[in-house]
Amino acid sequence: MDLMRVFMVALILVLCGAETLSGDGTLVLDYYKETCPSLEEIVRLNVEIAVVKEPRMAASLLRLHFHDCFVLGCDASVLLDNNGDIISEKQAVPNLNSLRGFEVIDKIKYNLEEACPYTVSCADIIAIAARDAVVSRGGPGWDVLLGRRDSLKASFSGANQFIPAPNSSLETLISSFKEHGLDVGDLVALSGSHTVGKARCISFRQRVYDISAEEHYDPYKRYTTFRRILRSICPKSGRDNELAPLDFTTPARFDNHYYINLLQGNGLLGSDNVLVTEDHEGLIREHVWTYASNQELFFEAFAISMVKMGNINVLTGNEGEIRRKCRFVNS
Repeated sequence: MDLMRVFMVALILVLCGAETLSGDGTLVLDYYKETCPSLEEIVRLNVEIAVVKEPRMAASLLRLHFHDCFVLGCDASVLLDNNGDIISEKQAVPNLNSLRGFEVIDKIKYNLEEACPYTVSCADIIAIAARDAVVSRGGPGWDVLLGRRDSLKASFSGANQFIPAPNSSLETLISSFKEHGLDVGDLVALSGSHTVGKARCISFRQRVYDISAEEHYDPYKRYTTFRRILRSICPKSGRDNELAPLDFTTPARFDNHYYINLLQGNGLLGSDNVLVTEDHEGLIREHVWTYASNQELFFEAFAISMVKMGNINVLTGNEGEIRRKCRFVNS
């Protein structure tokens, strides 16, 4: 382990709190070292294969981790299908016909059940897969703390309530992240995940056609070309599922161009642009400038914030269960 990695691990341990990272029933490094030593290799190989087949899958697996952690916590509740009293989070507005990657997680779980039966939680699989997805597109790696257990329930209402909408105001975004123990720095760093992936027309239509809002921060019409491109993809009505890249500059690579785009007024989603347009104090804009000019600093901040997010309301010890199949609780 080189000095930089030692420093990053130590910093993560400090930021996440010692009580969360050591002792019985908590998240730790190398949790499966003895019980499933092939875990990391199995996840990495499956993620790499999935991303080679479909590069967009990297962003989908990363997004799956976000949408899991922001509802109930990082407990794989997002993977549960409708069954009995369980109403799937997949049916919620932010996820319906949008959230992807479930088959990749199913494949990983199947392989792990063959190698180490009834050992690795689906929640931990999501966390590792998100990290490996970022790495597969040229982004940073980080040590994933493990030991999560799987939820026995889903929250359809929570998925509708707690996942920020693509047209959220800055105030709403800050409040949502704060509710999950994440600060403004985490908001800016984690928003950088929009350097990869695509969004549906229905998600950015308001941003394209709300001229009054754009005139407020673009009185000289500097960004009309970008808006014209988006309108050619997304008309005022119809073609709701038409896709556009979140980062038009380097859509398949995890880098810092997302922040450069924001400074140029070329963020795809309304919730991207508000990081600059609604930051009246300038603190967030300062973060954006920093990451736009220094990719290494962005990568470091992103890795730290991903570990923090991965610790939201985790189930450990005897809480929850280790599902045999990720789509259903054990019978």
